[in-house]
Amino acid sequence: MMNLSKRIHKLKELLGERILIVDGAMGTAIQALELSAKDFGGEESEGCNEILNLTKPELISGIHKTYLQELPDIVETNSFGSTPLVLNEFGLGSQAYDISRAASLIAKEASSKFETAEKLIFVAGSMGPTTRTISVTGGITWDELVEHYHIQAKGLIDGGADFLLLETVQDTLNVKAGLSAIDQLGREMKMIVPVAVQITIEVMGTMLGGQDIEGFYNSLAHRDLLWIGVNCSTGPSFMRDHVRTLSQLSRFPIAVIPNAGLPDEYGNYNEKPESLASTLESFIDEGWVNVLGGCCGTTPEHIKHIIRMSQNRSTRIPVFRNETFVSGLDPFVIDDGTRPVLVGERTNVLGSRKFKRLVAEGNWEAGVEIGRKQVRDGSQVLDICLQDPDRDEAIDIITFLEFLNGRVKVPLMLDSTDPVVLREALKRTPGKSLINS
Repeated sequence: MMNLSKRIHKLKELLGERILIVDGAMGTAIQALELSAKDFGGEESEGCNEILNLTKPELISGIHKTYLQELPDIVETNSFGSTPLVLNEFGLGSQAYDISRAASLIAKEASSKFETAEKLIFVAGSMGPTTRTISVTGGITWDELVEHYHIQAKGLIDGGADFLLLETVQDTLNVKAGLSAIDQLGREMKMIVPVAVQITIEVMGTMLGGQDIEGFYNSLAHRDLLWIGVNCSTGPSFMRDHVRTLSQLSRFPIAVIPNAGLPDEYGNYNEKPESLASTLESFIDEGWVNVLGGCCGTTPEHIKHIIRMSQNRSTRIPVFRNETFVSGLDPFVIDDGTRPVLVGERTNVLGSRKFKRLVAEGNWEAGVEIGRKQVRDGSQVLDICLQDPDRDEAIDIITFLEFLNGRVKVPLMLDSTDPVVLREALKRTPGKSLINS
């Protein structure tokens, strides 16, 4: 049997050779079974799809095998909501590791029945966005998210997932926390845990956290990712502009995993397999994609049409940009066209008596307004410095960023000589910031 390192090496080779296909929606297939509370282990856990890995593993295996009949390249585990954070809503948080591990074991066993030496089938450990976001809903900290993601990731890898997939990302801070948890797991296991990332773009053109596709890409471009892509939220037609933009930027392979159209007033997804495959074919024609599949509302029939359509088609060639790019909510490229970069330095207690006084008074709103005015006046980057020897710098920068986030869209320059302060600040900045000290 090929070890994990060799399997991932082969996966990377395949990503450069042909279009790879991911299977379709797990939730749609579970819903079609019309299960009872007993199937979920009782009324308290009814509706928790992930507990079926323990209570009805044969049903989950059967869904995998239905998709595997079409021989996709990648199957996703039934673990979208298997963090303790999500499972706590059903009283199941303490079983998060076991549920996640079982998800991988089931998918691995099912795929082994269809895998051959000539046709490898990879298991992606699905890691959803959880039910809390740092930037949007609040009620969760970076460190708490890292702990929840770590438990899920460990279960998935211990169960045999080939790689992890952070998907349906709505907030860049959440995915950064997820990646931090995966890095931590890799250090503990003395291995590199492979990971791919997929975001969801709302109809208004950004993630719920506020970043557009370019801002998000800039935030993660330094990572070693199997691929980056978009999934869920809309059907493929609404993804076109975002996929085009990403294809012009990304040094990673690109995945497009759409819903079967937008849901109707009853929550049903009605885009036909032929239509879905036809739109995705146009993405291949443009040279935009490396990985295709289906999210909410898709069925084995959708995946069958995508597989047939994509056979013997050329895959996208990644691009490499020799540029310095950063981001806040909005992207910013530092090149000959943008130099000199205008950095607003009035949100700096060492350079502005007014800002220092407002911080001392706890008048954070007025402090934020100083930053907003600098941006309106043309600053392309905002310098943030709270180094006052008479105050707790870490608490001040945490508090100020909580007020500032979402109020300015330009990249931040974090100005401190204290690594602890910088670490805490980075946990609260969704973009790719500059560090100045």
